[in-house]
Amino acid sequence: MRSFFLTTLLASATLAGAAAAQTMATAGTDLNLRSGPNSTAEVVGVIANGDEVSVTGCIEQANWCQVTYKDQTGWAYGDYLTTKVGDKIEPLYPNRQAIGVTVVEAPAVSDARQAADTAVGGAAGAAVGALIAGPVGAVVGAAMGGTAANVEPAPEVRTYITANPQTPVVLDGEVVVGAGIPETVTLYDIPEQPDYKYVVVNGQPVLVNPADRRIVYIYR
Repeated sequence: MRSFFLTTLLASATLAGAAAAQTMATAGTDLNLRSGPNSTAEVVGVIANGDEVSVTGCIEQANWCQVTYKDQTGWAYGDYLTTKVGDKIEPLYPNRQAIGVTVVEAPAVSDARQAADTAVGGAAGAAVGALIAGPVGAVVGAAMGGTAANVEPAPEVRTYITANPQTPVVLDGEVVVGAGIPETVTLYDIPEQPDYKYVVVNGQPVLVNPADRRIVYIYR
């Protein structure tokens, strides 16, 4: 009986230690929760700006972290997760070693899953460039209580986009408000909407400010 009791205590302590080892992080913007660690994997949820997630670990060679959000496990882009490093709030991924985030391997992808992700991303499935990330300071500011501008446009804007589909593009990185679209990507006009252009990036239609090519709204 005593041996059983000691074994139970050791097991409980081990489990408690494992739970304590998980890192908590905060979304610095509304952030896609994807089924896999790539920019065309299926979006299975959205982590709300300012909400916390539990980080299981991050991939060493790719900017993706496995997280749990409201009992749902998926993958989130590590630059848009923030955590406390010393006395400062910093992006999680660049500081993963300093805060002891576990290194995890990317899961194996089946042929069927790869085909589905390719269909989401576009006909070719190959990235034609990379999203231009917003300033790190803006993300940290959002995590500390700021909010990203993501005001819903008039309903007729979505109606026009749906009725006028254009060739989608695949870009490395994550689709978030404030990210920039490279100059090599064509943006499309919306009648009587001079403040917006649109394009489908990684399976998601987005509105872009033509003046600076920054994403101002995401249709999810």
